[in-house]
Amino acid sequence: MAEIHGRCASEFGTVADTLAASLDRDDVGASVAVSVGDELVVDIWGGYTDESRTARWQRDTITNVWSTTKTMTALCALVLADRGDLDPAAPVAEYWPEFGAAGKESVLVRHVLSHTAGLPTWDEPMTVEDLYEWPTATARLAAQPLRWSPGTAAGYHGLTQGYLVGEIVRRITGRSLGAFFAEEIAGPLEADFHIGLPAEHDHRVAPIIAPPASPGRDDSAPRGPGNPSVPAAAANTAAWRRSEIPAVGGFGNARSVTAVQSVLANGGAWRGVRLLSREGCERAVHEQFRGMDTVLGTPMRYGLGYGLGGGESPSARTCFWGGWGGSLVWVDMDTRMTVSYVMNRMLDDDRSLTDDRSFDIVAAAYDGVTA
Repeated sequence: MAEIHGRCASEFGTVADTLAASLDRDDVGASVAVSVGDELVVDIWGGYTDESRTARWQRDTITNVWSTTKTMTALCALVLADRGDLDPAAPVAEYWPEFGAAGKESVLVRHVLSHTAGLPTWDEPMTVEDLYEWPTATARLAAQPLRWSPGTAAGYHGLTQGYLVGEIVRRITGRSLGAFFAEEIAGPLEADFHIGLPAEHDHRVAPIIAPPASPGRDDSAPRGPGNPSVPAAAANTAAWRRSEIPAVGGFGNARSVTAVQSVLANGGAWRGVRLLSREGCERAVHEQFRGMDTVLGTPMRYGLGYGLGGGESPSARTCFWGGWGGSLVWVDMDTRMTVSYVMNRMLDDDRSLTDDRSFDIVAAAYDGVTA
């Protein structure tokens, strides 16, 4: 069985066993963290940072987590809403006047956060390099018309959501999404998560290992219509790391993901750091949409910035999101538990919400919290 490092409370031993089994079966390198209340009850890692398995995954190894980044971006919006600086029910154009062009005056902030805004991708052809140019990406979204009437349908805004929320944050605060996140969230929590990775951290990054290609399928775009097509290897470039891509470009490990999202699980504060009120946390689980997501092709429930748990959870107030390839964060407000899984080897080439590795970890964590 694979060697696991770190610490794990005895009642959560199944979590360590589950990670070890995954490392033996599918994973190359990975980390898992579980918090209950203010206590980090699981903080473990194992495997390797490289596909040739020559370099060990270390305590401070980080990697690109793809769309798990969206939970960090959503939390920025929730913090601003809790401060009274952002109204989820207000038109986006109230904060970003140019956005009101082409009939988008009726798009509300909550539509953007719940993937119902009608801008699942860009109409104008985009390149990966265009993603590195914030003014280009946001100006094109501001200029284009909607695919559907806002709020009437959901279609996963795989890449665009980060630019939409990020520009709203920039208009309100005068800071980029990455800077706001670093100064107002990651910094106070001492969380090793980055949206726009400084070069000084490059030596700690585990490169992404792309999923196997499927014949006849475009395997390059992370959960979206594919404009632009993003090869998994893009995350291993310096240009990607330095850019702020708030939907899919965050770097961290399970410990840092759990540290940030534990704020939601614990009524707005974690380990003495309060970021928002208990009422502000509840916004995340206020259902905004229930039905078929036309991009993902699966039934979804969306809150403000998060997917909402359903029958698969023993608790009523759960929210989550995961990243292309398998990473996941799961927040349970009833048990005050947060579970995060971060890895470097991607598996889900079929665009499923996630794969069995992460949900096996979540199930093992529930065994521990109910023991």
